Formats: sequence, C-alpha cells, structure tokens
Amino acid sequence: MNHSMYSADRSTHLKIVIVAAVAAISVAALGITARASGDYTQTVRVIKADKPVMVTHSGTSVVR
Repeated sequence: MNHSMYSADRSTHLKIVIVAAVAAISVAALGITARASGDYTQTVRVIKADKPVMVTHSGTSVVR
C-alpha cells in the first residue's frame, strides 16, 4: 500500500473508495434506524385570529 495519493496505484484507490462507501452506508443506515425507532407524532395546532388590538404603550423602557 502506497501512502501518497499522487503515486498510489489502482488497488489503493479501490480500497479508499470501498472504505468510503462502507462508511457512507453505515452512517445512512444509522440515521434511518434512529429516525424510524422514535415515535414522532405530529399534532396540528390551529391559531385563530382574535380582535385587533392597538398597542399604545409597550411597557418597556428605552435605554440610550
């Protein structure tokens, strides 16, 4: 095995591609299993508009 990327032969490049593919597949599988195992139920929250309100004073002090 050659440790330089510039002078590496075909088998070295093939080993790098295989290791990268195995790592990518394992990360994807881990993400899929982590997502599928959780119970993610979504509830819909409806916010209805009420009467319009005019704000005349915000109650905060202005710091200058």
